[in-house]
Formats: sequence, structure tokens, C-alpha cells
Amino acid sequence: MSVASNVVQSKSVLDLSGFSKVSLCHQPTPIEQMPRLSAELGGPSLFIKRDDCTGLATGGNKTRKLEFLVGEAIEQQADILVTQGAVQSNHVRQTAAAACKVGMKCHALLERRVPGQGEAYEETGNVFLDKIFGATIEFRPPGLDMNAEAEAVVARLKSEGHRPYFIPGGGSNPTGALGYVSCALEIAEQERSIGLTFDWLVMGTGSTGTQAGLVAGFEASGRKLPVMGISVRQPRERQVEAVHKLVNSTLENLGQSSIAASEIHVDDGYVGEGYGIPAPSTLEAISTTALYEGILLDPVYSAKGMAGLIGLVRHGFFKPTDNVLFLHTGGSAALFAYEDIIQTDQK
Repeated sequence: MSVASNVVQSKSVLDLSGFSKVSLCHQPTPIEQMPRLSAELGGPSLFIKRDDCTGLATGGNKTRKLEFLVGEAIEQQADILVTQGAVQSNHVRQTAAAACKVGMKCHALLERRVPGQGEAYEETGNVFLDKIFGATIEFRPPGLDMNAEAEAVVARLKSEGHRPYFIPGGGSNPTGALGYVSCALEIAEQERSIGLTFDWLVMGTGSTGTQAGLVAGFEASGRKLPVMGISVRQPRERQVEAVHKLVNSTLENLGQSSIAASEIHVDDGYVGEGYGIPAPSTLEAISTTALYEGILLDPVYSAKGMAGLIGLVRHGFFKPTDNVLFLHTGGSAALFAYEDIIQTDQK
């Protein structure tokens, strides 16, 4: 089954109309069943929320966040967006495209976070697209406080007469998280439209804004769908702490009460050797999802998230009768930067 993209949202008790916003995103994004993958794993009924189809610059989850972030930038009369991320950042690619869409410039700092990569890694995939969108780029060595580095650039640009607007890595702050508060409302409306209730939502979690926005949205709307974040970088305890902090900041932004850290679900068993380094389970997830459902995942985020979903099914985490929704956060452009690793795995 597929949920058509013309589903009309009903009026929610959670009103986001008071926040500045610009239209960048194809929404609602469809929900599709994954029957062949479900049958292959012999587990619950699996579905996928196609946020790789948000439309901006090959799509991805950052587009929803950027609607609110860029809306705020326009309200502040900014003329340049400043942000940061790893070299193959999906967020930077979408931010650069959003800047083009609204007539701003974009300046990005890229951290050489992933070790052992050749020169091509800094020229292909998302970096290639960053340049097509006219972004100016500075590289940084690993291990720095990248938000602080970007803030220093903001100060420099201000001294030069620009009006920069700073977007933190992943667009993950209480403003950006509103994009996934909105998505939580969208999912709840799609459930009502198709007469189906999901028991879990599973996703890759990194800079925290997507998971935090979903948790806040489900909490504030009363839906309370549990969200399992599959960590792509940090140990479970640190990721739970970071997500929990942003959930409560987002709820405060919405005028809602805070929640306990016990309501944040994270599994860190699929990180592998570190951020941006595909584990064997990552490569299996890319191959399996492509071969059984014709869907492309990226090696940094969505494939680690899918590896977590596959692992949870195999370990009996879900009930056989559960309906489990996977959030596809996009990022397939980064596949080209990992071509050698993925081809080696296929031989």
C-alpha cells in the first residue's frame, strides 16, 4: 500500500502558525508498506515514511527544519546563511539549496570528521552539490567545536557588513526541531486517513533535531508514539541526554510541559567504528533495502538507522503484530563518496 501525497491534514490542537516559516518542502511525504522486507525478516509489518522525498536538492529530513530556520532568517533580514557539518553533510547540501531558493548566499564549514578518506571524498557526493548551489566552503580539522567555529565566522561576516544567520549543525535547535513537530502531526493525520496505528517509529539519530522534534510533537499532540533513535555517532547515554535536552527546549518553545529522560529511546549498537564509517550492518542494510524494496539509503544516517531496525526485528524487540514505521531521512547523494567501500562489499 502507499499513502497518497494528497492527504489533507486536519486542524490540530497544536498550532504552529505563530512561528515564521517559508515553504521549501513537498509534504505530506508518502508512507509506503515494505512487504518484501517484512517477509524476508519474518517480523512485524514494516512501513517507511519517505522523507527522502521532501523535494529540495534530492530531499531529506533537513528540509522540514529549514522551513522554520530560513523563515526566521528572512524575518531577521539576513542575507547569508552560515552553517557547519561533516564533509559529506546532507544538512549543508540542503541549506545551500534553501539559500538559493530564497535569494541568499550560503557559507559552510566542513569538518574532516571521517578519517582515512581520499581526496575524492571532498569533491564528490554532497560536496559536489554544495558547489553547484554556489556555497562557499571552508574545511576544518576533526575534533573542534564546530558551532563555535561557525559563530566566529558569523562575527567576521558581520564586521564585513553582512547580515548572517547562523544555523547549527543539522539544523538542530528548538526552531529547527519544529519541522519534525510538524511531521509528527502529519504522521498522526496519515494514521487517521488510512485507519492504521503504528506501534513504533524507528530512525537514525545524530544531531538530535529530528528525533527531538518527533518526540516533542507526539507528546504535545497527545499521540505519544514511541520513537526509537538508532545512534549514528554517540554512545547511548550521551545521545539520550542530548535528545532529551532538545525535546524539553522544543516543548518549552511550544508552551508545553517537559518530559522525563526515560521517555527517550536510543540504541547505540549500530554505530560501528564511528560517525561516517559504514559497519558491516550498514552495508547489509543498503544492499537489502535496495534489493527488496528498490529504496536507496545513505551510508552515514539512514542505513545505520535501517540496520538498527533490521537488528531489532531479528532480536525479537517488536511483537509479530506490530506496525513499525521507519523514517527515511534521505542522503543518497553521499553514496557516491563511498563507492569503493560499497562496491567492495558487493563483490
